[in-house]
Amino acid sequence: MTSEVHDTVEKVQARLKLNRLGLWLFLVSDASFFLALLSSRYFVEGLHTPEEVDQALGLALTILLLASSLTAYRAETAAANGNMPRYRWNMFATMLMGIVFIGGVGYEWFEAFKHFPPSTGYGTVLFTLTGVHATHVLSGVILLALVYRKGQSKPYAPDSYWGVEGAVKYWHFVDVAWVFIYPTLYLVS
Repeated sequence: MTSEVHDTVEKVQARLKLNRLGLWLFLVSDASFFLALLSSRYFVEGLHTPEEVDQALGLALTILLLASSLTAYRAETAAANGNMPRYRWNMFATMLMGIVFIGGVGYEWFEAFKHFPPSTGYGTVLFTLTGVHATHVLSGVILLALVYRKGQSKPYAPDSYWGVEGAVKYWHFVDVAWVFIYPTLYLVS
């Protein structure tokens, strides 16, 4: 009997290792995509940033995403410790901040279209970078919602929270991508 348990534990650990490797490979490939988009900003516009760029909104969006990384981390830690009420509250807060971020990008687009439409160099860069990133945030919110829903039907435990770990790692990646997008779009001049 102990041999069977040992084999099962080894299989679970091997699968977890493979899941983590797969996620990291995906994140590296996605990072190269963002790197290409970020470098296109300098190719298309150089170091020029229009004065009409809404610095306050860019900073607010950045603070919001950084705060969402904190709540995502707290949700993962709570799931790892089997604290489902704390997990649910932090995961919900993370999803809410992601939705507010997407709304903020929508508002930014509405305002930006007046000053630099997509037909301009800066407009092309702004709409492409924020659009691709907002799509990643949306997919992150959906992924977090799926993990949240699964956690309601079957509580996570210290030995079975890979879904939360993977979703939160993706969320952190999306936040880190914005940490590079923000200065590229708003601060460089």
